[in-house]
Amino acid sequence: MKRIYVLTMLVGLLMPSLTYATDGYFGVGYGAQNKGLAGAGIAWYKNSLINGNPAAHVFLGKQYQLGVGFFNPNRQYTVSGNPSMMPGTMGLMPGTVESDSKLFVVPNIGANWMLNDKSSLSAVLFGNGGMNTNYPTMTFGDQSSSTTGVDLAQMFLGLTYSRKLSEKHSLGLTVLGTYQYFEANGLGMFGEFGMSSNPEKLTGNGHDNSFGVGLKIGYLGQLTDALSVGASYQPKINMSTFDEYAGLFAEQGDFDIPENFTIGLAYQINEKLTAMFDYKRINYSGVASIANPIDPMALPPAFMNPDGSFTPNPNHVPLGADNGSGFGWQDINVYKLGLEYDKGNSWVFRGGFSHNDQPIPESEVIFNMLAPGVIENHISLGCSKAFGESGRALHLAMVYALPASVKGYNPFDFDPEQAMQGNMVPNQTIELEMNQFELEIAFTF
Repeated sequence: MKRIYVLTMLVGLLMPSLTYATDGYFGVGYGAQNKGLAGAGIAWYKNSLINGNPAAHVFLGKQYQLGVGFFNPNRQYTVSGNPSMMPGTMGLMPGTVESDSKLFVVPNIGANWMLNDKSSLSAVLFGNGGMNTNYPTMTFGDQSSSTTGVDLAQMFLGLTYSRKLSEKHSLGLTVLGTYQYFEANGLGMFGEFGMSSNPEKLTGNGHDNSFGVGLKIGYLGQLTDALSVGASYQPKINMSTFDEYAGLFAEQGDFDIPENFTIGLAYQINEKLTAMFDYKRINYSGVASIANPIDPMALPPAFMNPDGSFTPNPNHVPLGADNGSGFGWQDINVYKLGLEYDKGNSWVFRGGFSHNDQPIPESEVIFNMLAPGVIENHISLGCSKAFGESGRALHLAMVYALPASVKGYNPFDFDPEQAMQGNMVPNQTIELEMNQFELEIAFTF
């Protein structure tokens, strides 16, 4: 118990540096073994302890694991075209700006205890996801902050009961205690333009906290000697609101964790080689602050007339309102393929590929300058080295997220000549770009 307490304290100290942005803002995988497969393996019990299939834990035996990941996201935006400088518009300075804060530490710990030969209990602590940007410039012209960006992180505490239904089939249930924090800076101009329902709760209020409790259920079955099937389902987790950012996020600061599910197969090609395929669905559309699209016709409190006067907008919906604009993310499908090769002599090698739909439409680029989760493809490599017969093993995984980009228009700035004729033609383009590298090391015993 003393050992587990020390490991928990270690994770608590490292928590402030946790962030992710891979399958949207979910991790591509969890734990070094699973990341070596690019997150595949919902039907492969061996790598399931850290946020894997709850039903698989009963096959693990008594096991402890400690891991730490080093995450390097590289994010930038490019604005093309000069701002119109017309009254009532929000033009951006042209050029390319890279985000600072390029290295994050992401820890995880887990333990699984056998209650008897048919059931187990486990406890894990891990980072689920998040997003971070820290641009060294006044992107949106907020004179009160020299930087612009957001910082969102999530930590899960999972308690899992796993039970065999028979020798080849099992079920599992995880209770998830969830903590997340958020901070935003450099968004004051949205308040000055009357776009927020509560400008005092829009930006620059430090880190705010949010809590929630959720569930995850899983099934694992061995259909033949070579073929296994697995599935897990996690309903949407209702979180407490970010009160300090009630004027930014839709529904007065609400930021829930989306519903998601995974199904997959594992096929043992021979004694040494196993292939895995997973399909994952993340339903961002169930969370208004993530999914609500930006509506340029509803967000400004007034429209500018060709003669320069303003007419109040009867359809105005400010940030923070129930139907307020969010990041406009779409639901995504994720496809994962992994290979695990047991070479013998205590060595295991892994490789994987993951592809997901693009969550960010071209129409939503301006707010997603803060959260450019545009990654679509990951490749991974990993290995494990066992030591003796005691169950001790060292694991290594490397994940590279291939460069990706999304390009669209700034909906708050218009071509001056066209605007004088009553035609609101976009004046600037915005391109979001990102790539990532991650290295994780873990030890099991």
